[in-house]
Amino acid sequence: MIRLIIIILLFLLSLLAILKAQAYFLWLMAIAVAEYPMIFVISTMVMLATGVWVTKYKVTGSVIGVIALLLFLSPIIRSYIISRSLRKEIAVAFDPSEETMVDTKPFGFEKLFKLSYSDTIHSRVLTYTTYKDTSLTMDFFPAYQTGNRPCVIVVHGGSWSSGDSKQLPDLNSYMAKAGYNVAAINYRLAPKHQTPAPVEDIKNALAYLRKHAAELHIDTNKFVLLGRSAGAQIVLLAAYTLHDKGLKGVIDFYGPADMVWGYSVPSNPLVMDSRKVMGDYIGGTYAQVPVKYAACSPIEFVDSTSVPTLIIHGTNDVLVSVEHSRRLNAKLNENNIKHFWLKLPWATHGFDYNLNGPGGQLSTYAVEQFLSTVTH
Repeated sequence: MIRLIIIILLFLLSLLAILKAQAYFLWLMAIAVAEYPMIFVISTMVMLATGVWVTKYKVTGSVIGVIALLLFLSPIIRSYIISRSLRKEIAVAFDPSEETMVDTKPFGFEKLFKLSYSDTIHSRVLTYTTYKDTSLTMDFFPAYQTGNRPCVIVVHGGSWSSGDSKQLPDLNSYMAKAGYNVAAINYRLAPKHQTPAPVEDIKNALAYLRKHAAELHIDTNKFVLLGRSAGAQIVLLAAYTLHDKGLKGVIDFYGPADMVWGYSVPSNPLVMDSRKVMGDYIGGTYAQVPVKYAACSPIEFVDSTSVPTLIIHGTNDVLVSVEHSRRLNAKLNENNIKHFWLKLPWATHGFDYNLNGPGGQLSTYAVEQFLSTVTH
């Protein structure tokens, strides 16, 4: 009986690999299920193996266990399928010369057994701007190559009101190892500071990095912005409105691109009160400040001069609907902007927490190929 109960619990967890989470704690579990799949695959296999010593509910437990096992394996299988054509699809999207494509694998089964990214590097904390009420810092990861190198400015998520530059540092180390300077910045947070304050902060970060380019070994003609969630909205808006000549591309990890539409279709309140989050950042409800909602919607500013864009979004995202990325993708298509949308059918918000997970591997590969393509 105990075996059956454990297998049923595993089966219920396995559903998070294909269904959207309906509560905050289930969202967190969904990240674990999809991006640390081998923990659950091995656990299920162990429980199936114990059927050798039981007789009661043996068949029932085994059938349920096999279904759970297949569901736990599904992110791995789908990731492998996507990986087979990923290099070609990115090449078609950006039309690079062959030498600009990075010779790495988009997916490796052996990496799934690694629970963390261990190849981290140390960063320097630098103060990049000072206002009357606060000073802002960045964590600077120097490139592991000599000479002046491109620089990626990373903007964290956190509903515009929380989080900091220490968030998800593994990709910063990975990019630095690949030859890019990385500046993970802090920005002014809501509700005290509202849009467009974070975009102004990015502008000041760019100015600081240019001023100190010689000592930091930065190629000032090759900047790329990267943001997650709320940070993705910020970098998209900055990329499409600042018109910085040194900006070569923008990377959007599951960001809200259409704030007007996003307010009209709020997220599940058991996961997040998205309307309150947006109101705190923008300065009121849509009825109160409709112009500000349009003014901070990146999709409104896409035109024929927009920079190349990489979109990465999971279909099972319950905090920021994948519809945002569909709309942004369509707008980029309309304006003939080079871009690529990496769709991850099993992934939820924050899937890139583990660089060695199915979503983490594919997204890291796409980021590296994008950076190599747009900065050559």
